[in-house]
Amino acid sequence: MKKLLLSLPVVLLALAASAQAPDNLVVEGVPAITPELRQGAARYLEFRAAAFQGWHPIRREMLITTRFADTPQLHRVSAPGGARKQVTFGTEPVGAAKFRPKAGDYIVYSQDSGGGEFHQLYRLDAHDGKTTLLTDGKSRNTGARFANNGIYLAYTSTRRTGKDNDIWVMNPSDPKSNRLLTELSGGGWAVLDWSPDDSLLLVLQYLSINESHLHLVDARTGKRSQLTRPSKDKVAYGHARFAKDGKAIYATSDDDSEFQQLIRLDLKDGGQTTLTANISWDVEEFEQSPDGKVIAFVTNEAGVGTLNLMETKKGKALPKARLPLGTVSNLEWHPNGNDLAFNLSSAKSPYDVYSYDLRTGTLERWTESETGGLNPADFVEPELIKLSSFDGLLISAIAYRPDPKKFPGPRPVIVSIHGGPEGQSRPGFQARNNYLLNELGIAIVYPNVRGSAGYGKTFLTLDNGFKREDSVRDIATILAWMARQPEFDRTRLAVTGGSYGGYMSLACMVMYADILRCGIDVVGISNFVTFLNNTQDYRRDLRRVEYGDERDPKMKEFLERISPANHAARIKKPLFVVQGKNDPRVPLTESEQMVKAIRAAGGKVWYLMAKDEGHGFAKKRNADFQFLSTILFYKEHLLN
Repeated sequence: MKKLLLSLPVVLLALAASAQAPDNLVVEGVPAITPELRQGAARYLEFRAAAFQGWHPIRREMLITTRFADTPQLHRVSAPGGARKQVTFGTEPVGAAKFRPKAGDYIVYSQDSGGGEFHQLYRLDAHDGKTTLLTDGKSRNTGARFANNGIYLAYTSTRRTGKDNDIWVMNPSDPKSNRLLTELSGGGWAVLDWSPDDSLLLVLQYLSINESHLHLVDARTGKRSQLTRPSKDKVAYGHARFAKDGKAIYATSDDDSEFQQLIRLDLKDGGQTTLTANISWDVEEFEQSPDGKVIAFVTNEAGVGTLNLMETKKGKALPKARLPLGTVSNLEWHPNGNDLAFNLSSAKSPYDVYSYDLRTGTLERWTESETGGLNPADFVEPELIKLSSFDGLLISAIAYRPDPKKFPGPRPVIVSIHGGPEGQSRPGFQARNNYLLNELGIAIVYPNVRGSAGYGKTFLTLDNGFKREDSVRDIATILAWMARQPEFDRTRLAVTGGSYGGYMSLACMVMYADILRCGIDVVGISNFVTFLNNTQDYRRDLRRVEYGDERDPKMKEFLERISPANHAARIKKPLFVVQGKNDPRVPLTESEQMVKAIRAAGGKVWYLMAKDEGHGFAKKRNADFQFLSTILFYKEHLLN
């Protein structure tokens, strides 16, 4: 009877939270969200962003995705600053989309269901708005790319085996024309480009972040040949395109370099020329102008994405566009040869769409996404921190500090760890997290520990295999630095992260239990062995390269030893676990077993699971509930 009475408050608390939550959410341990909290945070829930998808091939008009209801949908914008006209109205988020080249009479776009990432391709007809399913409705179909003639479309699909990314070709005007072009082995294949005469496909074979290869595939027969030269050292190729004359390939590569450089590969003699040898940063992406005379490319400079322009023939740098300080991505030239579209974001501005006129040097803003009525001037600018870790390795972090006038004295801090692990924390717009900074006075620090992208290929490998816990030790360096800062409260520190960052959060809760107040794990790995056994088939071998092969007894023993679920008894502080039921990357079972282990050890854990989400929450109503619950968690366990 006594045990029953003790559990009654927990049951009532769960019932109260569940009563106010949408039916698609499973809510355990989360207190009721008050009307006052909803009202106070309301403006911070209304941030919007706009992502460029493609130019109309004839008109100076573009296709973007942005959200006006619950999920991002396709919109047309006919002029800089023009109204956004919605063209899709589904309940699921729309992914990549392109107008048909030459004509623009229809759009092909990608969409999945419930966050499961089994994307399907659809045709949206411009004249009547009718939508037609182009793929089988079951397999995973990605990377659709139109031929230059605007007739055919190439893409990869797992339709044949469920795990291998084969290449398929179709005429979207006739879905019955869909055919398997070539069978491939593995889940890392992607179509990058068509040759100017549409006779060849340029295809990437991704094996790991440090190793990939470029291949040519005959668009008629499917015959494949490897393009990139063999090397005793692993080489990674990323972005790649045919030269406009069809005689060469432009690509990004770390061949003979720590960084991804822009190179030119001659198709006749195999000669390789490096075009950005004077730039000691990664070239992340590039696009050629329609006439091939200019290449626009983006460099990752300490996390900032910088736009560069180069005259192709002589490799001469052209004057840089004068842009607001921020991160540039997603380049595409209009067929008119003058307008270059891209996305730009900064600490003061959400993700928005701009274009740059090469001829006049004019910068135009096509979208101006809402900030919930908040003044962007009040948003905090980041500070770059560089530190020497336990073994002397230089690591970095990005710190956002609350206004000391509004919040005097030492402030609590959240350490937010990126996923990947081959990701990178970059200075950018904080969106909902501006509430934590501006209303709660919580500082946020984003580490870039070993294994992060952007700092060279050697740095990328320093957490692989048996070196996995070295990245967790890097966090100790970050925590020690924070303890020395008078504006930070060393007694009120929290950790959070998603995906691999979720594993890092759990590992930190184990290793630094005496330092941290609480932690949040979003779709995180709790046991590497069960993760590798249960992640989707098309991902498994790719992840084994990074984490280690659990089929090897020594590696399996190591992975079991470092897995947080096996050390749940050491997590003494409150934990919040968030998961999507349909996650194909980090399965639901990873969160379920972590929550079960924490409870079995007598620990305190909140749990939030969305039945209609995957690897993170994409629908606004779910993301809103998650963030409001996060505020409650920090108020109770970090601020108090």
